[in-house]
Amino acid sequence: MYLPNPRHRAARRAAGVLVALTFPLVGLSALTSPAHAASSAGCEGGGFTVLGHVPDFSGTVPAPAGRFLVQGRYTQFEVDPTDFAVYNQAFTGAANPLDQTGGRFTPIYASKIPDHRGLSLTSPISLSLSGTDIEISRTGPGVSMKLSGKDCANGGIFQMEPQRADGTRTRIVHRLAEGAFYYDNPNFRARLGQFLGADCTSVQTGPPSKFCVRVTPRVNIGNDVSPRFAVRDSAQVATRVPQRECGPDFTNDLGLSETKDHCGGMSIWDVASGGRLGMVTGGDATEVANPPTVCTHQCQAQNQVRGRLAVLGSPFPVPATSQLTPRTSLDGLLAPLSSP
Repeated sequence: MYLPNPRHRAARRAAGVLVALTFPLVGLSALTSPAHAASSAGCEGGGFTVLGHVPDFSGTVPAPAGRFLVQGRYTQFEVDPTDFAVYNQAFTGAANPLDQTGGRFTPIYASKIPDHRGLSLTSPISLSLSGTDIEISRTGPGVSMKLSGKDCANGGIFQMEPQRADGTRTRIVHRLAEGAFYYDNPNFRARLGQFLGADCTSVQTGPPSKFCVRVTPRVNIGNDVSPRFAVRDSAQVATRVPQRECGPDFTNDLGLSETKDHCGGMSIWDVASGGRLGMVTGGDATEVANPPTVCTHQCQAQNQVRGRLAVLGSPFPVPATSQLTPRTSLDGLLAPLSSP
């Protein structure tokens, strides 16, 4: 049995991978993740409308003076053109066999705000709308931002990609919408240390491989109204910044890295130049997968593992003892930026 243990606060460390990346501006493949892109069934009839344009469009458009809406059938969000911060990201609740919302409009993130440390985006906006896919990018002196997404009810549906000429990281702060919360998934905690996946020959010993993965603690995003709702922050070449005033702390005797220093309604990330910070949903959010590869270009094929890994799902309702608290903290916001 694994219980909160405040004596382990001295052992905190942020999850993630530290990697040095260099300019020039080279983006990631669309929605690269160990938890893959959305299934075609979850995307049926999807497509975005942005700044008066619909699929299929590719070109440049003038940047508006204020926030603009990215409106899909299944998902929507607003973008601030000055820094490409994202606001009010939500599922619309449109009908779909893979719907996670129960037909409700379901807010997920209140904001995802990058800190460009004085740099600004100044170019026209590059916009590509193709089927259910979207790419929006904008550059400025020494900085570039790209947002990629899929208008789907389920799967890997969004990512944010910063690039800086000086090769340093970009701090991005996620704040969840009212009613959404981070939690330590008890389905994972109940099976900590077990090896699961198509290539496992033993739950106790594996052996570990691409398709046989040891269960480690998992932080998901849930709510109290949608039984099928499951979301996860999905990072590649990014480090989560600890917030030491948050918890609760959990402990295990297996030597596995733990859920520590994580607030219930916000998370702070330092993303490498060329890295990405996104979200995966549904079964992709509760899949027992290896960490993403350290990769910034043409990563998608090597990370596709659909159907070969275990999916542990998420409980509903989420037990109060699994929900991370407090909801927010100023701790970590002024921490030194992680090294490249």
